[in-house]
Amino acid sequence: MRMYDIIEKKKLGMVLSEDEIKYFVNGYTEGKIPDYQVSALLMAIYFKGMNEKETSVLTLAMAKSGEMLDLSDIDGIKVDKHSTGGVGDKTTLVIAPMVAALGIPVAKMSGRGLGHTGGTIDKLEAFDGFSTKVEKDTFVNNVNKIKIAIAGQTANLAPADKKLYALRDVTATVDNISLIASSIMSKKIASGANAIVLDVKTGSGAFMKKEEDAFELAKEMVNIGTGLDRDVAAIISDMDQPLGRAVGNSLEVIEAIETLRGNGPKDLLELCLTLGSFMVKAAGKTKTAEEGRKLLEQTISSGTAIEKLKELVRAQGGNEEFVDNTDLFKKASITEPIKADRSGYVSHIEANEIGVASMILGGGRETKESIIDLSVGIVIEKKVGDKVSEGDILAYIHGNDQQKIKLAKEKALTAYEFSDGKPKETKFIKGIITKDGIITS
Repeated sequence: MRMYDIIEKKKLGMVLSEDEIKYFVNGYTEGKIPDYQVSALLMAIYFKGMNEKETSVLTLAMAKSGEMLDLSDIDGIKVDKHSTGGVGDKTTLVIAPMVAALGIPVAKMSGRGLGHTGGTIDKLEAFDGFSTKVEKDTFVNNVNKIKIAIAGQTANLAPADKKLYALRDVTATVDNISLIASSIMSKKIASGANAIVLDVKTGSGAFMKKEEDAFELAKEMVNIGTGLDRDVAAIISDMDQPLGRAVGNSLEVIEAIETLRGNGPKDLLELCLTLGSFMVKAAGKTKTAEEGRKLLEQTISSGTAIEKLKELVRAQGGNEEFVDNTDLFKKASITEPIKADRSGYVSHIEANEIGVASMILGGGRETKESIIDLSVGIVIEKKVGDKVSEGDILAYIHGNDQQKIKLAKEKALTAYEFSDGKPKETKFIKGIITKDGIITS
C-alpha cells in the first residue's frame, strides 16, 4: 500500500477503504509517513469530503492509536459530556455533581484550555490543593465510592488526533465537518464512556458560527457514535453572547457553585438541566429526558448536588471549605467597571471579544506554555435584551495589571452593540439531535 495512491484516490473523490484509512493514521502516528503527504491527503479530504463510513473508520482508528481507557471496573453505565467550546462555559462544574448526586457514575476526562479561558482542569485547580493527576485505581475507586471523578486527559489518549489536529491547524484544513467530528469523537470513544452527550455551540463565540453548520456537525457526531455502539445525543445551544455572567477561571467556579445553590444565571441553569437530563436518560435512570430534568432540579433544591461537589473536591485533595465560602478563592487586586457610552437596549454581545478581553487579563492561554492567572476575568452585568442608560455599568473587569485592564476594557466595550428598540428574543436551545433525528427545535 502506498500513501501516493491513497492521496490520488481521495483527490478523485473516491471512497477510501478501512485498510487505507488505518494505514495512513497508524503510519503518521508512528512517524513513518511524512507531514507533506498527510497534508496533501487532508486537503483532498477537505475538498472531496468523507462519507459516514469513512468518518466512522477514521474516528475509531484515531481512538485506537493510543490508550483506550477501560472503565469496566466502574459499576453502571458511564456517561460522558463534551462541549465544542465557548465563552463562559463552565457546564461540567454544574452538571457533573448534579448527575453524580443521582447515583450515576461520572468518570470524566477533561482538558486544559488553549484560548480565551482555562479548561475544566484549570478551573478545578482554583480549589486550593485540588489534584487532577489521579492514578487509574484511585480514579475508578472514587467513581465507585462517590460516583464522581474528574481527571486530566492521559497524554496517550488519541495521539493520532493530536498530530493530525496540529497539521490541520497550519494547513487551513480545520473547518471540515468530517475532520472536526472525528477529532472530537475519537477522544470521547477512547475515554471509555458508554453514552455521550454533546453540547454543540453556535454563534459569534463558537467554532461553528452558522446554525446550519452546527446542526450538520451534531448529526455527524451522533451518527459516528451510533455506528460505534454508543448512545449519543447532541444539544445545539446559543453562543452569540457569553454563557452565564462570569468569564475567567475562579469567577466561573464561583458562578457554578452559585448555580448548584439555585442562584445561578438562567441560561447556564437551562443548558445544564437540558444536557444533564439526557445524561440521566442515557444512564437508564429515567425513561425520558423530562423525568431526568425533574430529578436534577431536586438535587439543587435538596442540596445534594452542592454536597456532591464538596465530596469531589475533598476526594481529590482540595479544600472543600471553598464551596461554603467562595471568598477563599484567589481574587484579583483591581476591579473596574465598564460603563455604557450610550442609552438603549443591549442588542448583541460579541462573545469572542469578551473571551479575548479575558485572555488579555491573563485568564487564558495564547500558547501552551502560557501561565493562567486564575483570579482574573470579567463579570457581565448587562446581557442581550437589557435596557441601559448612558453611564450604566455593563460589566466589571477583574485584573492585576493596570495596563492589561486598560486594554481589556477597550476590547470588552467593543463587544457591546446597542439598539433603540428591544431586540427580538431568540431561542437559546436551537435543537436536540438523537439517533432518531431532531426531536425538538
